[in-house]
Amino acid sequence: MRAIAREPDPPPTWLAVAETRAIPELLFSIKVGPLLRMAPRGDGHPVLVLPGFLASDLSTVLLRRFLTHRGYSVHAWELGRNLGPNAALEDGLRHRLLEIVRAHGRKVSIIGWSLGGVYAREIAREAPQLVRQIITLGSPIAAGPKSTNAWRLFERLSGESVDDVTEAYAQQMFAPVDGVPSTAVYSHSDGIVAWRGCLEADGPMRQNVRVRGSHCGLGHNVAALLVIADRLAQAEGEWSPFRPHGALSLLFPRGGAARGQLSAA
Repeated sequence: MRAIAREPDPPPTWLAVAETRAIPELLFSIKVGPLLRMAPRGDGHPVLVLPGFLASDLSTVLLRRFLTHRGYSVHAWELGRNLGPNAALEDGLRHRLLEIVRAHGRKVSIIGWSLGGVYAREIAREAPQLVRQIITLGSPIAAGPKSTNAWRLFERLSGESVDDVTEAYAQQMFAPVDGVPSTAVYSHSDGIVAWRGCLEADGPMRQNVRVRGSHCGLGHNVAALLVIADRLAQAEGEWSPFRPHGALSLLFPRGGAARGQLSAA
């Protein structure tokens, strides 16, 4: 099991309040729409997009529209509002993945925002032969729920203890998904999830890419969209680390890669 040395504290309250930044981030992404058209186009393979905690497919509309314009066959999860892990959701996600694979006859790339990224990794762990790659956006994949500012709300809504949920899943959820390319996009100024809990372990075909911005804006964050487009455009069976190139690199502060990781802010 992969674990970090110390469970990180959740982001401070002022950062959680500052999640309103997601609105100007949205306006900026709309303003630079022509720039986003410079992102690479894909090969049409299927992409499944999973929303975060308490969110529905409505929250991923802009991300899915962007990917459709990049040439992919994009699919919403169609499982209603994400109220946290349960047996019905897990079965529904398995069925959804199989449905998409059968429809296209190809592996599926899975993008998961926040808690959706945890689901993406677990379904890929269960059926790696069906998954082309995983991309997580601010997902708590390396630390428990108490490293987030959402755990008390989860307990109130679900009636479950996050400690019980963690105990049920912790034996595997912190471990990397071997054999499936994985990219974790994260932000130091995430107001919902402690950024240290969003990092993939070092290893082959795994990379952490840091962007500027809020947690709630990751689905339309310009830098995050460019990273997603770059990752999805790689040929199946091939992998190389993300590096911003040309004019698009201006969106990323100078930084370097280390052990498969890139800091973009």
